[in-house]
Amino acid sequence: MEIFNVLRQQWPWYIAGPIIGLSVPLLLLAGNKMLGISSTLRQICAMCFPANIPFLKYKWKDQLWKIFFAVGLLLGGFIGGVLLKPITMPQISDATIKDMRLMGISYRENILPAEIYSWAHLLTWQNLLIVVGGGFLVGFGTRYAGGCTSGHGIFGLSTLQWPSLVAVVLFFASGILTANFILPLLLK
Repeated sequence: MEIFNVLRQQWPWYIAGPIIGLSVPLLLLAGNKMLGISSTLRQICAMCFPANIPFLKYKWKDQLWKIFFAVGLLLGGFIGGVLLKPITMPQISDATIKDMRLMGISYRENILPAEIYSWAHLLTWQNLLIVVGGGFLVGFGTRYAGGCTSGHGIFGLSTLQWPSLVAVVLFFASGILTANFILPLLLK
């Protein structure tokens, strides 16, 4: 069907961006709800492990919609990545392909690089350490910054929050530094 072909191709920024951007006013209109996903982990922990931990003692039932939001993200990822898997991979610039090859990452059109996207590559102790350490740093940074990239970048910026602007600038600066200086060292 034609609709599945439309859903399976990469959408341009001027279509996808406004759709994501419209989620903020829709959530605000639907009951003054704030977009963000990082607080959902706290909510899941409060639901599943009702311990005597002050951080987990709050009225988590008042924000039950966030659980449905998180399930919807997971379900949407599955639908988009498995059921509506793209016919072709997004185009990558020649400069990026050259940089990938210099870092030892093979590039073949329509195939994800095994040097990054394979269980055999992930299950080495160095890469597990990177993944677990990176996950810890992301979790710590999210808690320290008072929100995740989607919360600050989409909701915080659209509601003109100064801390969100600082957080987003730091997210991008960290990404640029990591991609250009740390990743090449890790892939050697």
